Amino acid sequence: MKSNDWKEKLNIVYSTNPEFNYQTNESDKIETIGKNNQKLRVSIEKKGRGGKTVTLVTGFVGTDDDLKELGRLLKTKCGVGGSSKDGEIIIQGEFKQRIIELLKAEGYTQTK
Repeated sequence: MKSNDWKEKLNIVYSTNPEFNYQTNESDKIETIGKNNQKLRVSIEKKGRGGKTVTLVTGFVGTDDDLKELGRLLKTKCGVGGSSKDGEIIIQGEFKQRIIELLKAEGYTQTK
């Protein structure tokens, strides 16, 4: 049975070939690389945040679920709030040295 989902056919105007297979632009899922191969960078940022200081962890390569799990761990250990999205983790407050120590303890050896 053919699927008539219009979202799959968005960029196709019309095809007279009954055997034509609509191709979708499905991107491959990004797999999380090993902890010791992650090149995470920890920095402190104040610009564009209303004068609030945040600690920013960038360079994470992997799935959103793994990113959110790591962000949840860091927020819990620091006892503050934050968010995890778009490959970066935002921790409220100035916790650069503590986060570097926590990441190295978790096995992220290439953290700076």
